[in-house]
Amino acid sequence: MAAPLLGGWWPALVAAAEGAASTPFDAETVAQLARALASRAYVPPDTTLPAALAGANYDQYRDFRYRPDKALWRDLHDVEFQAQFFHRGFLFKPRVEMHVVEGDLARELPFSTSLFDYSPNPTPALDDATGFAGFRLHAPLNSRDYFDELCVFLGASYFRAVGKGLAYGLSARGLALGSGDPGPEEFPVFRAFWLHRPDAGSNAITVDALLDGPSIAGAYRFRIQPGEDTVFEVDARLFPRVDLAHAGIAPLTSMYQFDASDRTGIDDYRPSVHDSDGLGLWTGTDEQVWRPLHNPSSIQHSGFQDRTPRGFGLMQRKRGFDDFEDAEAGYEKRPSAWIEPLDDWGAGEVYLVEIPTADEYQDNIVAFWRPAEALKAGSERRWRYRLHWTASKLWKPALAHVAATRIGARPGEDRSIRLVVIDFEGGDIGTDAPQVEVAATTGRIANPVVHARPGGGWRVGFEFAPDGRTSSELRARLHRGGAAVSETWVYRWSA
Repeated sequence: MAAPLLGGWWPALVAAAEGAASTPFDAETVAQLARALASRAYVPPDTTLPAALAGANYDQYRDFRYRPDKALWRDLHDVEFQAQFFHRGFLFKPRVEMHVVEGDLARELPFSTSLFDYSPNPTPALDDATGFAGFRLHAPLNSRDYFDELCVFLGASYFRAVGKGLAYGLSARGLALGSGDPGPEEFPVFRAFWLHRPDAGSNAITVDALLDGPSIAGAYRFRIQPGEDTVFEVDARLFPRVDLAHAGIAPLTSMYQFDASDRTGIDDYRPSVHDSDGLGLWTGTDEQVWRPLHNPSSIQHSGFQDRTPRGFGLMQRKRGFDDFEDAEAGYEKRPSAWIEPLDDWGAGEVYLVEIPTADEYQDNIVAFWRPAEALKAGSERRWRYRLHWTASKLWKPALAHVAATRIGARPGEDRSIRLVVIDFEGGDIGTDAPQVEVAATTGRIANPVVHARPGGGWRVGFEFAPDGRTSSELRARLHRGGAAVSETWVYRWSA
């Protein structure tokens, strides 16, 4: 049996790793482990792979398939979840400890090549020290007769999930450190997981995770409930090794290449390509904000200052096949991810990073909460939130929401003047035309109009003259008698 990553620091888990049947476990166990890690110098995970795995490329790694008939809890007919595990290899080199919790006892799950199908390749010669790289959960999400893949935890602190009828898209992370900053980004990793056996007939499962990185350790508890919206209730307890002025709480990572507002240099038959098309905000002052995403020419940072935020998320509002015309990628089935704080998060900002990309294969969008107060070394900070994986999230349904943003050159001789068109749908907006407010931090706004849109809703149009400026923050909303009847549309125009 391999030496545990916490050898000598937590006797109960050491005993489990050395062959004991089970060890005591409670709600404080992982927090105590994280606190102990943070009090010591960081030791990076061993990424050395056995010789039989070291040279595996992407295609070979895909042949390391977990056997469904070996799924954890498969033979327990009163349990609504099954777990399968990922092999180490290719990009996933660190050994991640896996444990099962039953009641108040935990035991480690041993690795064996008998758990995997390696065909058409021969089974490699590996011992139980090889271990796992991550895991995925299955549940009867779309049908009572089949256990669909529900979520996956694999690579650093990344995880992703789906709701009913959806397919994988954007990802979440345990923590973001240095995303988009000039220096190197730090990627803390989940070093160990504890999967709690669900109670008979329960539609929720609890997973604990131990986070570790050069700057911080953490204890995470996920209560996962599948459904129309799959909801993760997250309790994150963080123990910094060093002062962290710019920690990213509840980070989301997605891909945006182009849409109707952003097609410069695009030569593609599809009208849109993205996992998410906007950043949604529900501020502490009860304002609903929509910020369309952008594929900029250079890295772009945006901070939306707030206090006690009610929610934020990277959203995919387009839901029709004709929005994308991509029968293989199925972008219309990619989930939105909405963060709902469960406590007062105080002062800070929702931080958005947009990175240039020339293709659809790299995530280039990051959003997270950045607290105004630094995380101090030696302290404990706690963040609780719900993470909704959903097809739609209208947090203030009485307001009309932005359905589309379109930007292009205004017809005429001066092609530098931009024509901006925003479509609003839904809400209790009424049948009489509302008024529109439009503003820009630089440049000039001209000829703002609002009129009924064929098929329903309202269309706002205005001209924007940059006047030689390289960027401007644009803002628009519909109102009636000064009272908002739509969410607030904001956009950063850049030359």
